[in-house]
Amino acid sequence: MSNGPTESQWIDISVPLHSGMTHWPGDLPFERSLTLSIPNGDVCNLSQFSASAHMGTHMDAPRHFIDGAGTIETLPFEAVIGPARVIAIQDEECIRVEELEPHRIAPGERLLFKTVNSERAWNTSEFQEKYVYIPGATARYLAARGVRTVGVDYLSVGAFAGDGPEVHRTLLGAGIWIIEGLNLQSIQPGGYELICLPLKMIGSDGAPARAVLRPLDLE
Repeated sequence: MSNGPTESQWIDISVPLHSGMTHWPGDLPFERSLTLSIPNGDVCNLSQFSASAHMGTHMDAPRHFIDGAGTIETLPFEAVIGPARVIAIQDEECIRVEELEPHRIAPGERLLFKTVNSERAWNTSEFQEKYVYIPGATARYLAARGVRTVGVDYLSVGAFAGDGPEVHRTLLGAGIWIIEGLNLQSIQPGGYELICLPLKMIGSDGAPARAVLRPLDLE
């Protein structure tokens, strides 16, 4: 898939939505179909789609794992618009505290973690049970650092099996907004301007989003 720089240097880091794409096991897969078609004699082309709210590039709201917590329309724009840092992760199993400590993470940062997921996981429509994830110790570390937003390059911040739910609860409970399903394959580590806007779905535990970056050193 292509998500390289445009003339304005904005880089699309969203995963395209299409029928047959990978999805979390048990979630409703994405499907789009035409209800009206000009070639069939209709006045216009009109699509309909069905999917899980956590399909492709999406955001988790606190309500996703904390009953009674905020839903996606309560997202503060400051969490997803502004400077962000892309950190390259070398570990091919998980994002460990030891690898993050040298980056001197500061309170209020928006962090996007680039792992081998971006290179490997999005090249197939088959769900990958083994992907680089945030373990519980790292979730607690990020919460203690006062991070504002965390983004990962596969469908969940937590592992497929294990403490994934607790990782979500730790991050969301600390007021950290979660972006999942990014494609950072063409992105170099460093500072960027981030815009990531989920659909304004009232009462939802999450929503699909469009995410773009622009290098800060262009200003």
